[in-house]
Amino acid sequence: MESTAVSKPSHPLTKFLIVSVFSFFIGTVHGMLQVMPRIRHWLDAIGSPHSNPGHLIDPLAHAHMNLVGGVVLLSMCVTYYLLPLLSGKAIFSRRLIDLTFWFTTIGAYAFYAVQMSFGIYEGMLDLSGASDVADAIEKFRGPAVAVSGTVMAAGFFCYLVNIGLTLRRRPEPGSATAAIATRQMH
Repeated sequence: MESTAVSKPSHPLTKFLIVSVFSFFIGTVHGMLQVMPRIRHWLDAIGSPHSNPGHLIDPLAHAHMNLVGGVVLLSMCVTYYLLPLLSGKAIFSRRLIDLTFWFTTIGAYAFYAVQMSFGIYEGMLDLSGASDVADAIEKFRGPAVAVSGTVMAAGFFCYLVNIGLTLRRRPEPGSATAAIATRQMH
């Protein structure tokens, strides 16, 4: 009798692909919404794409969701997958792969949430004539952006360290790359 239980994805890189696709989805929906006439008019009224708070939503939040959440996570996944195949060297650390994923994902989504929430809230305050309140709120944005950006940067750092340490390794015996390197030495 076959099991009907859904199995959890077993490959450590599957989560990179899933979050990358989801990030592209969010970024696409965001892009479609921001060109709708009513929303575009509201964004233009609050300074998009050139000044506060409009630029927090368009282009900062939109671009970071697509670029970091989509492109960067996909690129990390492809590198982690192809590097062992092309170099004959095992990835240095599975733990660093996981840390790369979690720091980058949490940082990217936190950055998106910070930009969107501050952009919408400050925009509403500006349009309602409460720009003094918006100015008071703005002092909290810098630290929130710094924390989310630092978490994202920690993910990038884990990735670069893992790739660098992998490249310093010798090819594994029996790999196609090791065989080619051995033939070239003789």
